[in-house]
Amino acid sequence: MIGIKKTIMQKNIEIGNWVVLGVFSVVSFLFMSGMFAMGVLLGGLISIVNFRWLSRDLGIVFLKHADRAKPFIIAKYYIRIIVMGIVLFFVITRMQVDVLGLLLGLSVVVINIILTVVCANLKNPLRRLRKKNASLFILR
Repeated sequence: MIGIKKTIMQKNIEIGNWVVLGVFSVVSFLFMSGMFAMGVLLGGLISIVNFRWLSRDLGIVFLKHADRAKPFIIAKYYIRIIVMGIVLFFVITRMQVDVLGLLLGLSVVVINIILTVVCANLKNPLRRLRKKNASLFILR
């Protein structure tokens, strides 16, 4: 982000996005059809670009537009959704890709975030107990 130092978790998620996309792409190119593999690759690239764009927008909001953050974020959200919709429309209608492969590729960031959080919690499962009045269970 612009001017905001990234945490280790953010860096792990960004690197993990590329690793998950690489693994999914290689496996799909080896064991699935070319259309499916191209869908995975394009969907993964679209989702990573979208995630990066969101990260950049949030960094700008917190540094420059903190006083009017809500309208700025809403406007950027709609712009990002429209652009991604147009890109997906052209990918689906103009290119030879499998839609299921595209959906798997679009899920790369979500799958990576889940894997990153699960791995972080498996490394140190008792970290919640270090805080005062903390427990292993969330009761709400």
